[in-house]
Amino acid sequence: MITARADKFPATARVGVLLSTLLLTVAAEAQLPRDRTRIVGSSTVFPYSQAVAEHYVGLTRAKAPVVEATGTGGGLKIFCGGVGAGFPDITGASRPMTASEYRDCASNGAADLTEALIGDDALSLTQSVDGPPLELTRRDLFLALAAEVPVNGEVVANPYRSWRDIRPTLPDMPIAVFGPPPTSGTRDALIGLVMQPACEGFAEIRALDDGRRAEVCARPRRDGGFIEASENDNVIVRRIVSDPGTVGIFGFPFLHENHDMLRGIPIDGVEPSARTLRDGTYPLTRPLFLYIKNAHRAVIPGMEALLGEYLSEEAIGPEGYLAERGLVPLDAAERRTVRTRVAGHARIARFE
Repeated sequence: MITARADKFPATARVGVLLSTLLLTVAAEAQLPRDRTRIVGSSTVFPYSQAVAEHYVGLTRAKAPVVEATGTGGGLKIFCGGVGAGFPDITGASRPMTASEYRDCASNGAADLTEALIGDDALSLTQSVDGPPLELTRRDLFLALAAEVPVNGEVVANPYRSWRDIRPTLPDMPIAVFGPPPTSGTRDALIGLVMQPACEGFAEIRALDDGRRAEVCARPRRDGGFIEASENDNVIVRRIVSDPGTVGIFGFPFLHENHDMLRGIPIDGVEPSARTLRDGTYPLTRPLFLYIKNAHRAVIPGMEALLGEYLSEEAIGPEGYLAERGLVPLDAAERRTVRTRVAGHARIARFE
């Protein structure tokens, strides 16, 4: 047998062999699955996913899932980037996935998805317990937050600087509202649950052509009255606690978890609370979803068990630990339907 010594090869050949070996190693490692589940998405769903991950680890002693708050839109963009270890397995959303987002997923090989409705949440308008109490209507909020509003029969740049400018019974306090960025499902909820319904109450806006009306009803002001904060809702909590004259907009769990420092602002006469969310009287409720990449379920260790924990009665049921954190549970039949769909890897019917 002839044994070739490395020092008999030309230097360039040795470099080529080493480079080829390195590339093969990297390629092989890239095919290996991750050793834990990765969840991205809505900052509102984030505390629920975090709680489920903690319970899952406590029950199984498995490696802790990675849970990141990237916003609904941001999470879906990352999630739809492709299939494989470099892409998340699950994303949380505080609104349904859109057709264009699904097309992005499908174009990147990630068409096999299951949608799981986990419960309801509320868009909460919140202030520090040390601030002057506010009670607002959706009309008040539109006039406070929109870039353009009706004044004297015309739609003009928003002139209102104080809450009292909007309604004499409100406090003489500057309008300063910390809200979510455009990538957030909470921003979509603000527009869909507050801005658009309220703006339809103004004859001046109804008289605009469709494109102009849509713009006026959806565009927040940029003069300091509405301040875009990060996807991390804890940042908004800290801002309004440190400045009692401000208002924050985020999901109900952050109000629920910080009730010693924050109060919910009644909207149209109804205060956000576990009771008003459950009985349907609070007007700003919205559904919460998980989107699951089925191609990952047999590959990522612990993913199936984590999904089982997430959809368990102990988590999403009426007495579950997510209800304790503010999630409004689905009824029993809806919970059974969701579990059946997830167990059967059911694809999203409206996109088929």
